[in-house]
Amino acid sequence: MDLNAARMFVAVVQAGSLSAAAARLGTPLPTLSRRIRELERQLKVQLLERSTRGTRLTDAGARLYEHAGRGIEALLEAEQAVASDQARLKGRLRLSLPQTFEPWWDLLAAFQRRYPDIQVHVYSTERRMDLAEDGIDVALRVGAIVHDAMVARPVLTFRNMLVASPKLVERLGLPADPEALARFPCAVWSTRVDSPVRWELGGQVVTPRAVLTTNDYHQLCYRALAGDVVTELPPFLASGPIRDGRLVPLLPQHALPEWRLHLVYPPHRHPSTIVRTYLDFCQAWLPNIARACEIGADA
Repeated sequence: MDLNAARMFVAVVQAGSLSAAAARLGTPLPTLSRRIRELERQLKVQLLERSTRGTRLTDAGARLYEHAGRGIEALLEAEQAVASDQARLKGRLRLSLPQTFEPWWDLLAAFQRRYPDIQVHVYSTERRMDLAEDGIDVALRVGAIVHDAMVARPVLTFRNMLVASPKLVERLGLPADPEALARFPCAVWSTRVDSPVRWELGGQVVTPRAVLTTNDYHQLCYRALAGDVVTELPPFLASGPIRDGRLVPLLPQHALPEWRLHLVYPPHRHPSTIVRTYLDFCQAWLPNIARACEIGADA
C-alpha cells in the first residue's frame, strides 16, 4: 500500500471533503483526487462515494480508515519524535572561565538544564589560554583583549570594591584618603610573585602595605571577613557581606578601575550550533548575572 496515499485518504475522511483535505495538506486538488483513485485501484475496492455535497465512506473505506487512521497517527507521532530528537542539541562544549566568577556557574547550570545532552567541560584558570591550541570553544575573559584574531563579544563592565570588616575599621578607623591605607594591613590580588603591588584608586596610584598577595579572591574575602586585612573584591563576592554588615566599603569616592568582561571565541565563519546556542543563552541570561553582581549589563 502507498503510505502517502493512505495518509491522504485519512486526511480526506477527517476533513470531510477532497477540497478541504487538499487545503489542509497544501496539495493541489487534482493531485489529491488522482492519488485516492490510484489507492482504490491498488486495493481493487471503492473507498469513497463522491457527490456534490462531499464524500462518504463506503463500508470498505470505513474498515480501512479504522485501521489506517491509527497507523497514520502512530507514524506522525514517530515522525515528531524523530524531529524532536534531532532538534535536541547533543555534543561537547569546552569553556574557559576565570576562577571565582561564581555567577557564571549559575548560568552554566541553567544552560545544562535547558540542554541536558550537551556535555560541558570547564577550564577554570586565570591563565589566558590559547583557544586554538587548548581546544577551547568559548572563553570568558576579564580585561583587555590582546588577541586580535579572536572574536570578542562584550558582556559586562564592573568595578572591584575596596572593603574591610567592621572589626578592623573599629580598631584602625576609616581611611580618609588612599594615602591613609599605608597604616592598614592589606591583601592584594595578583597572578605573579614578582608583580608590582599597586592599587589605582580614583586615578591615584598607591602602594598598599601588602601582607598577602594571591590570585584567589575567595581567600581574600575570607581574610577580610576575619578582620585581618583591607582588600579588593569583585562585586558578586562583596555585595552580600556588605548588605548583612560583615564588610564595609572603603573610599567609595576613590573607585577602583573598571573591568570589561568579554566572551571570546575563534573567528569561524559559521560557529557550531552548540557554540551559537551558548552565546545566545549567555546574552539572554545577562540580566541575572547583573543582578547577582549588582552591576549593569553592557549595551
